Amino acid sequence: MIRQPFHLVEPSPWPITSALSALFITLGLTSWFHNKGNLCLYLGMLLILLSMYLWWRDITREATLMGHHTSYVVKGLRLGMIFFITSEVCFFFGFFWGFFHSSLAPTTELGCVWPPVGIYTLNTFGVPLLNTIILLSSGITVTWAHHSLMEGNRSNSIQALTFTILLGLYFTFLQMGEYHSATFTIADSIYGTTFFITTGFHGMHVIIGSTFLTVCLIRMIMNHFSKTHHFGFEAAAWYWHFVDVVWICLYICMYWWGS
Repeated sequence: MIRQPFHLVEPSPWPITSALSALFITLGLTSWFHNKGNLCLYLGMLLILLSMYLWWRDITREATLMGHHTSYVVKGLRLGMIFFITSEVCFFFGFFWGFFHSSLAPTTELGCVWPPVGIYTLNTFGVPLLNTIILLSSGITVTWAHHSLMEGNRSNSIQALTFTILLGLYFTFLQMGEYHSATFTIADSIYGTTFFITTGFHGMHVIIGSTFLTVCLIRMIMNHFSKTHHFGFEAAAWYWHFVDVVWICLYICMYWWGS
């Protein structure tokens, strides 16, 4: 057998189950929007959680117990994560495009003004500003965790990562309260649609990022990371910084300028 530094993964069912769960969640959300029941949505959520757990378990085994993540493999993973974040930038770019398309030239249906007539926007310097401070603080703590890990200070890294996860959960809690107290809904003109779609998808990314960091915290406690071999955590930190940058753009454009 010819030895080579690249790792060829075994056939896995998790990409298929993840794709099916995405389909079920999409159908379930559509069904929920039209008051047709939530069974498909619950099934999709359960399947995606199961796929996440089993897929992460397999990758963790490859990286630690089996030693398949060589320097060549890690380079490929880095490139893949860069491409993934680039695709996420394009994803949010479409929402910002829709927002500015409607806000820079409001139509007569909107009253030729922005925000549209009848829309009472949220207080820019209330919860949104607090959430901005929270996310920026979480960016500092995740950087602290990363540098502590590179210096071999495991206890500081665990502590900083715990703070990051708690700040992410607190952000989600405050955003839920903000949605509950909003005087407009997703059905209130293009303003409500672009606002809730964009901030809602960002909130979903915060939840995903918090989950990602929680998995890294568990792995850190189990000594899966070293000073030089910790790309799993590094990828989570990249993702979290991306979430921070998107929120800053959201706050400036939609909460401050858009209101």
